[in-house]
Amino acid sequence: MKSTHQRALARLRSASAPLALLIAVSSTPVFAQTAETLPADPAPTAPIPTDPAPTASAPTAPAEADKDIVVTGTLFRGATTEYSPVTVLTADTLQKAGITNISDAVRSISADGAGSIGNGFQGGFSAGGTAVSLRGAGVSSTVVVIDGLRSTNFPLNDDGHNAYVDLNSIPISSIESIQVLKDGASSLYGADAIGGVVNIVTRKHIQGIEGGVEGGATQKGDGEKYRAHLVAGYGDYAAQGFNLYATGEYERNGRISNSSRGFPFNTLDLTPIGGKDNDRGDDSLTTASTDAIVTRVTQTNLNDPRAGSVANATTPAVFQTLTPLTDCARGTFTVNSATQVGTACKHNTSDEYRQVLPLQERYGFTARLSVRLSDSIEGYVTGSYSHDRVDIISPPVAIRQTQPFGASPTLATSNPGIVLPVYVCSAGINCAVAGDRRLNPNNPYAAAYANDPANGAARIYYLFGDLRSGSSRVNEVFRGTAGLKGSFGDSWAWKVDGVYARDNLNLTDFGYTNNAALITAINTGSYNFVNPSLNSNAVRNAIAPAINTASNSWIATVDASLSRTLFALPGGDAKVAVGGQFRRESLTNNSRNPNLDVNGLNTSAAFGQHSVTAGYFEVDAPILDQLDVNVSGRYDHYSEGFNHFSPKVGVKFTPVQGFSLRGTYSQGFRAPTFAENNARSSYAGFSNYTPNAAFIAAHASNPTYSTPYQLGSGATGNPNLKPERSRSFTAGAIFQPKRWLTFTADYFNIKKSDLIVSGPLGGQARTNYYSVAGQTFASAAAAQAAGCAALAATGPGYSCNVVDAADPSNPNALPRLLIYNTPFVNANYSIISGIDLAANVSLPITSAIRFTSRVEVTDTFQYDLHLANGTVQKYAGTLGPQELSSGNGTPRLRGNWQNTIALDKVSLTATAYYVSRIKEVAADEGTLDTSCAAALYKAADGSDKFCYVHSFIYVDLNATVAVNDKFQVFLNVGNFLDARAPVAPAGYTSSPNYLTSWHTPGLIGRSFRAGANFKF
Repeated sequence: MKSTHQRALARLRSASAPLALLIAVSSTPVFAQTAETLPADPAPTAPIPTDPAPTASAPTAPAEADKDIVVTGTLFRGATTEYSPVTVLTADTLQKAGITNISDAVRSISADGAGSIGNGFQGGFSAGGTAVSLRGAGVSSTVVVIDGLRSTNFPLNDDGHNAYVDLNSIPISSIESIQVLKDGASSLYGADAIGGVVNIVTRKHIQGIEGGVEGGATQKGDGEKYRAHLVAGYGDYAAQGFNLYATGEYERNGRISNSSRGFPFNTLDLTPIGGKDNDRGDDSLTTASTDAIVTRVTQTNLNDPRAGSVANATTPAVFQTLTPLTDCARGTFTVNSATQVGTACKHNTSDEYRQVLPLQERYGFTARLSVRLSDSIEGYVTGSYSHDRVDIISPPVAIRQTQPFGASPTLATSNPGIVLPVYVCSAGINCAVAGDRRLNPNNPYAAAYANDPANGAARIYYLFGDLRSGSSRVNEVFRGTAGLKGSFGDSWAWKVDGVYARDNLNLTDFGYTNNAALITAINTGSYNFVNPSLNSNAVRNAIAPAINTASNSWIATVDASLSRTLFALPGGDAKVAVGGQFRRESLTNNSRNPNLDVNGLNTSAAFGQHSVTAGYFEVDAPILDQLDVNVSGRYDHYSEGFNHFSPKVGVKFTPVQGFSLRGTYSQGFRAPTFAENNARSSYAGFSNYTPNAAFIAAHASNPTYSTPYQLGSGATGNPNLKPERSRSFTAGAIFQPKRWLTFTADYFNIKKSDLIVSGPLGGQARTNYYSVAGQTFASAAAAQAAGCAALAATGPGYSCNVVDAADPSNPNALPRLLIYNTPFVNANYSIISGIDLAANVSLPITSAIRFTSRVEVTDTFQYDLHLANGTVQKYAGTLGPQELSSGNGTPRLRGNWQNTIALDKVSLTATAYYVSRIKEVAADEGTLDTSCAAALYKAADGSDKFCYVHSFIYVDLNATVAVNDKFQVFLNVGNFLDARAPVAPAGYTSSPNYLTSWHTPGLIGRSFRAGANFKF
């Protein structure tokens, strides 16, 4: 018989079938009922998907500006990029989908793939920012621009080195549309446009006052959301020659805890559905918790709490809790095994501390002045400010059971483990002989070993639950632009634009203990481990002061272009455009742990400044009515000393009315980020590592020294890096059999070469270090020298960084490697291929009823990483590449489908989102095997029942009622069927059993929002 959990999961997995059928059935009759009543079809319209006329809350730009509308992927005003696949989300589309911020809008696009970063991902290098990864090429291979001009990058690099624009930092109230060019575009946009370009197009002229308010929450009463926006504009641009408008917006999103969503998303114990118990809270007494657990060991240096022996005083080791067992809030558990004996308080940190979504508050302002200076010259000035605050709660920091991270020279640590000594004293030094010494109230063995303090130390396992733990991140972006455009002669057009943007990030970390302060607190007895609630704020602040780190980035750009009509061709006018750009960029990403004196806190830092000078061109040649050819290219020169030319050719062929073929070929590049090529930049990442059998045997008398541990690899910038290079091509078709119906299909293929990677031979470096284990040495120093020499032989740039102190039980054996240095190098290449499918329907059923439908699907056929040694890592459809950004894998299929029926003053919209199943294997995690035999998570019985994360589909509903021409109300029901996220046990423990990039709506559950919009 299936358990309750199993039956529930089965119901959730089957929800997608009736849901898809429901949407299909609601759409199909419309075609049958209306096809015969339509008038004859005129010539096909432009195939770029568009939406019907927006409602009062989402006005379009004035008609007089249509000829100058910003189009992504071309320099010609009012032109289209029909040879490249483009997705267009208008303000009306977003309103119908219930989307209220740029992050959710851009990341809803089906082409957003592997590496995408959402608000739910809180454990990475750059938690608090969100980013798009078109085609899965990575966040640093996707360009985000506003009105065609770059903005500055988020000061924190993802994965320590990938730069991106934070989507949270872009106000949405002045947005006219979001245009996503899903094609290589370095020929016009320069570096990083390998996966494509996201262009946020703002409104140019606004008259009157418009705005709205809304509020809501999930059906569980949390995740409250409040939003207000106001837009005011003055000046009839057509009649008066000027327009001035300003906007303001505010949005607050409440916190959602994992505890509120229950099993299986609040635990690492999946035994109720046949999984394993990875919580370890009920089967190990050495698991740290907020109720301290101790066992008696020896202390080799009575002045240093880090000098506790790893050897237990008894076999089996006897553990006891410092908290009275009657005070255990979640009950107790008992262990009686060959190695451990004792009773302790139960805990589940995922349930107690993890959160699905953090508290987030955004507000922003924009203003624009547009002026017609003469009959042929127009100008504009814009300014914007955005403020984004993200407050993240994390599980408390533990007392480390290994050497404190990056021990400084003045605090050179010795052995693993932190102990509570028998004696404490006011000075915290030589307490065993100090005149004011006293027995340590935190050490239950103190009285019994008052005369033998070296053997009465209490090794402690503890989480600092009385400290605020997590971070607060305030990101402020200031942006100003100005420009002139005009024309002269019969066919010349010109424009000049300038932009300056600055991103100031203020990051405050809470709960991280300072090594020296913690030693003092332990030796003086000032911190109460028995009853932490009695600690004063002064004591807490002394051992774990809030750590504030300010970082910033800025960009300044001047861009000018000139275009003209050349001559007439059979298919239309040939046109040419040329332009130039100068750009200056800077980054100061200060380390949060510059002195390596804080346990476990990230050390990533990046610095740099450079100038980029570029020249570019575009030629459009409609050779025949049926054939249009577009050629563009750009040459970029970087002050670091490298140059790159990026060409592109696009072709559209229309053999018959209503059917076109199109294709592009382009070359592009990604410039090394400041973290990758500046020698001042560095970062360290950590992963689980198990030493080899020879090392384990050499430390057999001290097994704790050779257990699996966190091994760090650190990288510093390499000034000799070359840019990554790309080759992209697309081939597609546009089918428009009726004026109200358009289909598109586009195949894409991207090859990235000279990939910039950190330590491609890192695995070999670790193996080389431990290859000397088991050999005979005169001392630990000699063993360390031999191990480090073997590691350095891996290649240039590989070296030891931090090596653990000698094992006191085996003083001549090879010490443990803690951190090693790896270089950034150009190596490997990747190939990503797939197909985009899209359809648009805009069908008038009657004079008062209109049906619209838009659907897009991306199928990623291939994502292969070819390594330097000839092996190939395959990622498509798997949880790989798990080392990339959010580590949420590469789903084969992503899609969305929006259907709207507008009936007089009422509009009903259903928007469905789909992500296919994902295999829980990752070829970048130690094996090339992608069969279920290599699954990252096995069932308790060893089977592969958890090999696949099931597909996920959910639907948002939106209803709008126009009370009159100036006022409308709406109701949005998010995830209205309350579809639950599939179980993903191999996901990050910071998001237990789900994938934040794809499944977060399934944890939020059904939500409700209501609001009103007005326009005067």
